[in-house]
Amino acid sequence: MDQISLCVMTRELCHQLYQGWENDPAIYMDMGLFSPYRYSKEAVDRYFDAKQTPDRVLFAILKDGAPVGELQLKQIDREKRECALSVHMQNDGVKGRGYGTQAERLALRYAFDVLDMAAVNADTVIKNTRSQHILEKLGFQHVRDEGDFRYYRRRRE
Repeated sequence: MDQISLCVMTRELCHQLYQGWENDPAIYMDMGLFSPYRYSKEAVDRYFDAKQTPDRVLFAILKDGAPVGELQLKQIDREKRECALSVHMQNDGVKGRGYGTQAERLALRYAFDVLDMAAVNADTVIKNTRSQHILEKLGFQHVRDEGDFRYYRRRRE
């Protein structure tokens, strides 16, 4: 299997990632909200700037030095020692190859060993069974379903 790595997202990597981005219908419960993605330099700059907050770390998922996805540890609460995990792959060409799973393993190690989190939370839309399978494979426990979402939690071992 190809090896991937995580690095803190830069503006340049963010633009590279989103120039090849495709929206995934699997993350839309209401397909009326789905539309094909169109790259916009201004929109990517706004997105990148909005993600630069103290309670979030935005990573690029790299394969052979090129971004193939993004991963966020967000809602970082240092007092409660927990955060939320979010991962999105660039397009169908990089999905189903294990890159997201590898990235999530690396992120869990970072959350527990570097950020000293006691727990990591995640959620998926209910119809995204691929994401649910990966979370369960990585040791996340199903917590509850609420509305269109399924919620998970992984405690530090």
